Amino acid sequence: MDFLFLLILVALFIPILLGLRRQKREAEKTATMQDSLKIGDQVVTTSGLWGTVVELDEDTVDLEIAEDVVTTWLRLAIREVREPADEIADETVDDTPADPAEETPEQTETRLTKD
Repeated sequence: MDFLFLLILVALFIPILLGLRRQKREAEKTATMQDSLKIGDQVVTTSGLWGTVVELDEDTVDLEIAEDVVTTWLRLAIREVREPADEIADETVDDTPADPAEETPEQTETRLTKD
């Protein structure tokens, strides 16, 4: 009975420990990104606002969100750094549709006389 109880406890704590490790890794990655911000980076805040970094302080970041519109944010509010638009344009995929396959007369006759 004691062995079963210990086995259940271990089975419950292993996913918790693995989740904590993953969460710690993500927090370190985010902190590294926030510390490596530089002027000119295009960023997204935790509230979804897109902007360009124009000034950096120890705890705050000034973002230009429109021409001549600058707002001040905490560094902790920066969720991600976006790729510059020219790099994204290089990775665009050709979205032209392929030529549709034409039906042969036999396929048309079969389709129309199916019922």
